[in-house]
Amino acid sequence: MKRNILTVDVEEWHHVCCCGKSFPYPSPESQRVRRNLHKILSLLEEHEQKATFFMLGAVAEKNADLAPMIVSGGHEIASHGYSHRLVTELTPEEFEEELEATERIILRQTGLRPFGYRAPQWSMPKSAEWAFAILRDRGYYYDSSLNPLLFVGENGWSCTPYDIPAGEGVIREFPPMVTKNRLLNLPTGGGWGFRLFPMGIICGTIDAINRSGLPAMLYLHPREVDPEGPRMELPLIKRFVSYGTRDDLTPRLKTVLEKYHFTTVMEIMNIDGMHTDSGI
Repeated sequence: MKRNILTVDVEEWHHVCCCGKSFPYPSPESQRVRRNLHKILSLLEEHEQKATFFMLGAVAEKNADLAPMIVSGGHEIASHGYSHRLVTELTPEEFEEELEATERIILRQTGLRPFGYRAPQWSMPKSAEWAFAILRDRGYYYDSSLNPLLFVGENGWSCTPYDIPAGEGVIREFPPMVTKNRLLNLPTGGGWGFRLFPMGIICGTIDAINRSGLPAMLYLHPREVDPEGPRMELPLIKRFVSYGTRDDLTPRLKTVLEKYHFTTVMEIMNIDGMHTDSGI
């Protein structure tokens, strides 16, 4: 069976909109991420599946048991930055500081360091060679920040893994799954699209990608399996994009876990020899 990639962005419920508000730790709301991660990890264990978890450094720092809990299940820990600030708001120095802080926290908690990175809200510009160069210089093998969708990326970007220039070398890019049509790509690999579009379209896209010999990459957030969790007060369109039409992604997650085989990004890279080609 073809291996696919399941990813989880480990962040808090209020990181949905980068609204800049401050939320105190600990609080009943902030502790929901632990309960939601338990739910996701239990589902993965039940179906004997593995995933890559893009860990936000601030969440790991305030919840020191989360990263070890993920690693103990045989899953991969990658970096989601530290503060959830958009990359477009950071200077190169600040970007590297965020990477270093999250690396330090994860290494202290698990004995492992991250080799992959995903920018908050897909905010890594493809033109930001400086950011990819910093990732490569710090020993990262891959990035998963470039979404081939309008508004959060570019509709014309590649939908399959490819190399991105990074300083004197390259870094491997893993875009999330989208469904192509004549007008624009549909966000079926995660977010509101994974909650909204018929499962026939989602599974059909995974099948088509697998027939081409490639893995499909899906993504979710802990808050998406928490139908009773708090919600930000957002404008109508942004609320739809953030929360969609389904409060609980669990049934759909179970469907794909039962139908497909999922693993980590690093396992895919090791199988295909991608990381040795990057020159790192």
